[in-house]
Amino acid sequence: MESKFSLPTEMVELPSKGLLYPEDSPLSSGMIEMKYMTAKEEDLLTNQNYIRSGTVIDKLMKSLIVDKTINYKDILIGDKNALMFAARVLSYGKDYEFMYDGIEQTVDLSTLELKYIDEDKVTGRANEFTFKLPSTDNTVTYKLLTHGDEFNIESEIAGLKKIHKGTSPESTTRLKRMITSVNGSREVKDIREFVDNYLLARDARALRAEYQEIQPDIIMKAEVRNQAGGEEDVDIPINLNFFWPDSGI
Repeated sequence: MESKFSLPTEMVELPSKGLLYPEDSPLSSGMIEMKYMTAKEEDLLTNQNYIRSGTVIDKLMKSLIVDKTINYKDILIGDKNALMFAARVLSYGKDYEFMYDGIEQTVDLSTLELKYIDEDKVTGRANEFTFKLPSTDNTVTYKLLTHGDEFNIESEIAGLKKIHKGTSPESTTRLKRMITSVNGSREVKDIREFVDNYLLARDARALRAEYQEIQPDIIMKAEVRNQAGGEEDVDIPINLNFFWPDSGI
């Protein structure tokens, strides 16, 4: 039976424009329909199991996306960031208050700009880009990471830290997931060997810079006041209070 109640929704634009998803994916439209947060979603924000596991925001976002055929793990990180800010505006309005340098700041989230994908660098809806490493003759291809990739990276890093205590394998682990081929080889073992033994630090840095340049996203910075009486650009903090201002966190 059709419900006599209805929920308002909004179409949210993706900074990728949907160009990096397969044509048969609902994400390829470049828009995602999101509903306004309800009391049920606020219950998600207080779920201690979700909070302890660090999955509370992901649970919330999945609940707010109207089209349940969308696989949340397939969403690019930059697109997910844009969705998070849109969800906050839809749920609690555009004004976001947080503390910085001992001063309460207020940011108008609706003024944040999207950093769109450069369409000239996209080939046939493929999430893959080519980069020649500047200090060697090696050429790699790489992809922009999705939420699922980030989950796998975090899981692998946690496992490596248990085996090799005191290590910090985040940089190399991320590169191994990001790079899709080296000099034409797509073998995982070749990519991992290259990153572990042959990728120069200066080339790794150049590749990360190239990645940041291409990645579509929302510009998550705001101009705030500091104790010295000046202004500076800072990253906007995202925590439980971002989605639930009354939580007091």
